[in-house]
Amino acid sequence: MLGESHDLLHEFPDLETKIATLRSNNAEFARLMDDYDALDARVRGLEELGTPVADETIEELKKERLVLKDTLYGILRS
Repeated sequence: MLGESHDLLHEFPDLETKIATLRSNNAEFARLMDDYDALDARVRGLEELGTPVADETIEELKKERLVLKDTLYGILRS
């Protein structure tokens, strides 16, 4: 769905406490999460506003977001 939220708390509600703890205590996790949130907001903004953008561009942004999410999930599960 266009404009759907993909923030980590929405994606992993069962890990809310761990996300908050890591964000407060792990600078690398916090930086990656900030990057992820910014990228997610950019993708949502492009989708919601109907901004003209090449399909390849939006797909690359979504792939980058997925890589960041996978990295963050790996940290959460370790």
